Formats: sequence, structure tokens, C-alpha cells
Amino acid sequence: MNLRKNTLELQKKLMVEFKDIKTLETAITHSSYANERKLSFNERLEFLGDSVLQLVISEYLYSNTENETEGYLTKIRSLIVCENSLFQIAKGWNLGIYINMSKGEELTGGRTRVSILADAVEAIIAAIYLDRGYEVAKTFILNNFNNIIEKAFKNEIIIDYKTKLQENLQSHGEVSIVYNLIKFEGPPHRREFFVEVVVNGVSSGKGVGYSKKEAEQNAAKELLITRGEIYE
Repeated sequence: MNLRKNTLELQKKLMVEFKDIKTLETAITHSSYANERKLSFNERLEFLGDSVLQLVISEYLYSNTENETEGYLTKIRSLIVCENSLFQIAKGWNLGIYINMSKGEELTGGRTRVSILADAVEAIIAAIYLDRGYEVAKTFILNNFNNIIEKAFKNEIIIDYKTKLQENLQSHGEVSIVYNLIKFEGPPHRREFFVEVVVNGVSSGKGVGYSKKEAEQNAAKELLITRGEIYE
């Protein structure tokens, strides 16, 4: 699909009219595609989009709940903004078909990879924020995350592995849980991250992924399996 046609089609689906369509174009451009063509890609937008999403959801939860503790609000927010929730949003948009990526990335399952799709959702949020401002971004987020928010309040969202591990370990008392990046390997468009989860100073699980978030989730998953909390 033509790059600009691809972007314009997605813009119509998102129902947001961009002043500068190049902002959205960057948001759906993966580093593997950009590196081959010397284009801008979406990693910096992902960083900003994560913060915008956290702020909007935090503001919503604060304004729409009464007498709830910080711990409860933090837990609900973590369910709403977790990688799996972002992935569900991406699937609803059929976002995978619009992401600009290299043939190599596509052949290895990039269009359905959780981390790539979740990161692209964050990048799109940032693109809307930069192009149209906070209020438009806020309306967009609340409209698109409405079902996710409802499910979070009803406890119908599957808790991500990191949250599940934290809750399981802390139910037995205070513990220190740290995720350390051990190393990363491979070219920028196909980089693998190796992470260990350290509990009370002891390395207790390791994980590998195509983003640090994915590797951390896999490290937590390995430890949960080892503890018999979940099964493959």
C-alpha cells in the first residue's frame, strides 16, 4: 500500500483530522522501515504517548471515583494502560495492516506482534496530542478506551504478568522487585532485549523480547511458572 494512502486510510478510521498528516505517518512507521529509507520513526512518539495516556486515565479515575485509595486507582490504571489493553485497542483498529515496516519484520510476524502494535497505539496518541492538542487527545482516548475502562472496573481484564507477580509476592509481605536489562543483541530494527527479574536481591527469572517491556513480561511469566502460580 502507498505510504500516504496508508496513512490517510487510517486517519479516516481513527476519525481524527490531522493538520499535518506527516505526524500520523511517523506514528505508524516502525524503525525497521525507517532505517531502510532514512525516515523518522515512532519510538520518541511512543515515549510521549505513554505519558499522555497515563495523564488522561489518571485524571479520569480521579474525577470519576470517590473515596478510593491511591493503591486501588493505581491498580485500575495499570490494567487500562497495560500492553495487553493497548494491543486490544490496536486489534480493534486492525492497526497491523497500516504499520510501515520492513519485509523482514513482516515475515517474522511483526504485524501481529503485541509489542509493536501496543507501541504504535501510544505513538498515535502522541501524534494526536502534538497535532491537535490535549483536549482532542483526551476525547480520543476516552472514546477508544471506554470498554477497557469498564472492564477494568469490573475486574474483567487479564492482569499482566508483572502486575500478577507483584501482587502474589507482596501478598506475603513487603518485597523488592527490580527488572534489570542484562544486554541487547541484534540490529536496531530487530533488537532482542534480555532482562532478569530480581526479588529481594536475588535473580529469580529471565526473559527475552523485542522490547524491554516484552522482555520484562516474559521474565515475570517465567518466575510465575517456576512458582507454580501459572502454567504454560
